[in-house]
Amino acid sequence: MLPHESRRLTGCNLLSDRPGAVLDVYYGDVDGAGAEATIAAWRSQARRLLDAVGWRGEELYVRRFRSGASLALSAPIDALYTATEINEQAWAAAVDTLGTTAAAGNRGTAAGDPGAPIAAGDAGTAAAFEAAADRLRAAVERERNPALLALRDAAAAHGVAFFSDDEEATVGLGSGARTWPLQELPPPRAVDWAAVHDIPVALVTGTNGKTTTVRLTAAILAASGRTVGTTTTDGIEVGGEAIDLGDYSGPGGARTLLRDRRVEAAVLETARGGLLRRGLAICRVAAAAVTNVAADHLGAYGVEDLAGLAETKLVVTRAVAPHGRAVLNADDPEVAARGSRGTAPVTWFTLDARRARRTAAAGLVSLEDHLAAGGDAVLLDGDELVLARGAGGRQTVAALSGLPIAFGGAACYNVANALAAIGLAAALGAPAEAMAAGLAALRNDDAAGNPGRGFLMELDGFRALVDYAHNPHGLAAVIGFAAGLPAIRRLLVLGQAGDRDDDALRALARAAWALRPDRVILKELPAMLRGRLPGEVPAILEAELLRCGLALEQLGHAATEVEAVRQALAWARPGDLLLLLVHKQRDEAMALLNQRRSGWI
Repeated sequence: MLPHESRRLTGCNLLSDRPGAVLDVYYGDVDGAGAEATIAAWRSQARRLLDAVGWRGEELYVRRFRSGASLALSAPIDALYTATEINEQAWAAAVDTLGTTAAAGNRGTAAGDPGAPIAAGDAGTAAAFEAAADRLRAAVERERNPALLALRDAAAAHGVAFFSDDEEATVGLGSGARTWPLQELPPPRAVDWAAVHDIPVALVTGTNGKTTTVRLTAAILAASGRTVGTTTTDGIEVGGEAIDLGDYSGPGGARTLLRDRRVEAAVLETARGGLLRRGLAICRVAAAAVTNVAADHLGAYGVEDLAGLAETKLVVTRAVAPHGRAVLNADDPEVAARGSRGTAPVTWFTLDARRARRTAAAGLVSLEDHLAAGGDAVLLDGDELVLARGAGGRQTVAALSGLPIAFGGAACYNVANALAAIGLAAALGAPAEAMAAGLAALRNDDAAGNPGRGFLMELDGFRALVDYAHNPHGLAAVIGFAAGLPAIRRLLVLGQAGDRDDDALRALARAAWALRPDRVILKELPAMLRGRLPGEVPAILEAELLRCGLALEQLGHAATEVEAVRQALAWARPGDLLLLLVHKQRDEAMALLNQRRSGWI
């Protein structure tokens, strides 16, 4: 068994609701019995080391997956770097105890250093154990911060949030937050607790639709008169103003936003990567939504199938307060199969209103029973978006005509995103009139709050649809919309980051072929090679498209996204439709399109 990565878990995570450290290990050529013996030895050694450093109340966790296991231990928040060292030392001792050197020379990331060695050798001997325990006790003493723990405990006693990172600690959220450097923390009695409070926070995760759902929810909350902060893959915003640009869908972005005292309500995009690497930034929120679960990024951090990905996404629901709501997609098989297992009250959303009047296939979700028991749901009923509370309480929030980004229902994925946003907004106390106003406010243009997603425009007699779709599930949804738009010819700009495996790239090409495009321009993404050679990703996409039936003369290549858009514009003629999937160079691409745009649709 080979150790792969050792890291801190700073908040609620896939393995536990407590902070700690995790070590991912892979089985290699070890059989099942050998793997279980090694895991059992790790448990024994980790327990010994935790007790030796005085952490008798900390717990151990094991999550097995097809090719390995994640081995974790909980730890005090003021000693998480030392916790990774304890975990690595326990692994090394376990390997030596079993008389193997399989882990020798492999690398860990104890303190963020990918070159730090995971010790092996004679780690299993009594003398080596005592030496390791002495070293780890000293490390705990160097890292510990009693003032941090005192502030955390005081925040809990006052019923307000607490979070910290390597530089600062915060009590309260948004407009009620107070933040100090770690080395300048006040004693709890010196904090003006009357001025500290939390704000409503919603988390949004899923494979696709996260950013749009965040923006719809934020628009609703803004329409209710609140200053709203958001984090997304595009950046951090407060009150509609961009604070920082870039991917801030992880815990770092969440902490930055929640320390901003202008913010009266927050909606946080919560991506898989940050959740698996570190966990949630805060572990108590008013609402959390899971938009859908589909194959993307499988294989990282021990998440190798849809079931594991669904478990990962549903971690956000564990943070929902007892009177909050988990807003879940009843139409998604993976979410529907697992969503009722949590403790948070559920608001289901569905594009099929009939689901409220019958038991779903396989009995996964019976909305009829859910509503009869007093539960909440958000439904598309005909052309109306309806909030149902219990068996008898139904309120029409908006018509499809009042949801511009749905294009009258043709973009059904955005209808689903709007249903999720209604569920979140209801959990955060927004009135129905604010829901309608917020849904209407997000329009199909680059100035109204949803840049780069579902832009449909007229250009010199032809149309261009610009979107961020970047995996088979998302692309299939956009193609379903695009296929319904009248066009003489159709062109697709297609590309992908290099961190997907070959099978995922081929699946993307097959999803693209469903459009039956007359031309495909394969773009390179130089800033997103992520270990691949230039040209490698386009070559895999090309081979699969040719296998599907695309002719070689229908293919083009571009070195960048902007060049791909230029080629598409040169090819287009009146009556055509260009489906432009743009990921990194959106602003530059939009500048080219705006030079020829005659209007938004």
